[in-house]
Amino acid sequence: MANQTITNRVEALRTWMRSHGLTAFIFPSTDPHCGEYVPDHWKSREWISGFNGSAGTAVVTLSKAAIWTDSRYWLAAEEQLEGTPFQVVRCSRNVATAEELVQWIIQAENKAGFEVGIDAWVNTVTSVRTLKSELIRQGLSLDTSHDPVRELWNNRPTLPLNEVEIQPLCYAGRTAQDKLADIRAYMRQQDVDSLLVSQLDEVAWTLNLRGSDVHCTPLFVAYLVINTDDAELYINPQKVNAQVGAYLKEIGVEVKPYDSARVNKTIRMQFDPDSTNAGIIDQMVHSQIYDPAVNLRLISNKSPIQLMMVHKNATEISGYHNAMLKDGVAMVQFMRWLDDAMQRGERITELTVCDKLRELRSQQPLFRDISFDTIAGYGPHGAIVHYEPTPETDVALEPKGLLLLDSGAQYQDGTTDITRTIPLGPLTENERRDYTLVLKGHIRLAMARFPAGTTGTQLDVLARYAMWQNGLNYGHGTGHGVGSYLSVHEGPHQFRMNWMPTPLQAGMTITIEPGIYIAGSHGVRHENTMVIVADGENEYGQWLRMEPLTLCPFCTTPIVWELMQPDEIEYLNNYHNRVREKLLPLLTDERDREWLIEQTSYLS
Repeated sequence: MANQTITNRVEALRTWMRSHGLTAFIFPSTDPHCGEYVPDHWKSREWISGFNGSAGTAVVTLSKAAIWTDSRYWLAAEEQLEGTPFQVVRCSRNVATAEELVQWIIQAENKAGFEVGIDAWVNTVTSVRTLKSELIRQGLSLDTSHDPVRELWNNRPTLPLNEVEIQPLCYAGRTAQDKLADIRAYMRQQDVDSLLVSQLDEVAWTLNLRGSDVHCTPLFVAYLVINTDDAELYINPQKVNAQVGAYLKEIGVEVKPYDSARVNKTIRMQFDPDSTNAGIIDQMVHSQIYDPAVNLRLISNKSPIQLMMVHKNATEISGYHNAMLKDGVAMVQFMRWLDDAMQRGERITELTVCDKLRELRSQQPLFRDISFDTIAGYGPHGAIVHYEPTPETDVALEPKGLLLLDSGAQYQDGTTDITRTIPLGPLTENERRDYTLVLKGHIRLAMARFPAGTTGTQLDVLARYAMWQNGLNYGHGTGHGVGSYLSVHEGPHQFRMNWMPTPLQAGMTITIEPGIYIAGSHGVRHENTMVIVADGENEYGQWLRMEPLTLCPFCTTPIVWELMQPDEIEYLNNYHNRVREKLLPLLTDERDREWLIEQTSYLS
């Protein structure tokens, strides 16, 4: 039935396309604010295809349809799209290139001189420019003026109207006035009058505000324009209560309707073409067409706010430590509960796991939400990198094999992200080998000492080396930044095979999460969230290292000790000592305490 619904939607879209003279239409995964996780209102790619992964591009032509997605979602996409008009195109990146899309469209239609459509409001300026250039090169054209889902999506979710709230200084660490002063100092250096901010995490961070418009992420839908002396927040006014309104007025921010962004004076405005949608830029340009007094000069440049955000202040780092203590307690309570339940022969399913872990986290102070939908993959499901159990896919755990559990929480003082691969009973030799190789990779990278200026790409091989020697690899990145009660994925710094130019610096948070995935058998991933700290200086400059923020034991029974190096075992012992010392005083149940002591016992 669901597949027939998708088929009907595709046919309705094709009828609409013919009426508008379009041969193809492209649906990205993003919203007008270029977020990874988007409000339901803008999930048009999921609506047209049925594929619900966080990354992917859908293309529908008059005769064919396809989804491009990366290795995290290959298996999941093939399952979800079976029986629909969509084929899965395996992509090496999280987005398809313009050249790949255009070539596929040309081959699908096998004709010349046609027009491709996209919605300018959910495509960045950069992506529109790149796609348009590639289409022109192929003798084709681009139409950015239509949004078919406005007409075709029945019962489309409305934009949320949840109120915005203030993030207190005791968690933010710096006032919004101080942040705005830093941004304006940057603007003076760049000789610009205004900065258009459209990414939701940047808006929230700058103003020390949080919301609940985005699933698992405390963001709210708005644009922010920062001027030399004041600022404008374009947001649905219903979302701003009296307290927040007074606060915004105090810091020099005027509230205006969400869809009313215009330019009303001579201005040099900077925007980030990689994170600003083409629709709002067109709207800004039209301001001066209708008003001869307006003289707008648009300046394309990277947003300065991303790099400001990822350098955590002392208060934020303290908040992470507090959040990780709470999260560690919940994880220990959960893992001990799971051990006991499996030994008693209780029926535990993947969804049971998700519900129990959320329940335990919700009992901790300052818990607000989970930070993403829990990935609980048992056995073969663990090989689906971003598998999320549903009532249709849920399976019972058995007293054998591996459970891959990737989860996190939003506490008001910090965001958490942790993966543990949990043995439920006897394992095969391959499961134990893969478990050990991934653990070695995690530890090797975690032990790294490196000079300031090093990028995540230069260190990524440390996590992959042991598995490479065994002919194994994984397609996703090895690590990403984590926000301070913000997005669980924060960048631009990453551990990744492909080139990521942002240097790693003290004060950044970053995860370490290598993995091995064997389709039809099992998956292994080990993840901690780390903070980068200074580690001395000499004639070669400043040195850096990473300290773990996450506090939770790694299961040691699957380890093939012959594969471990002495310094790797020493690291594991030191980490487990730290976990025990930090968490033991916080555990009140004697069973949890005994479990933690056993799991962190000295390894020789």
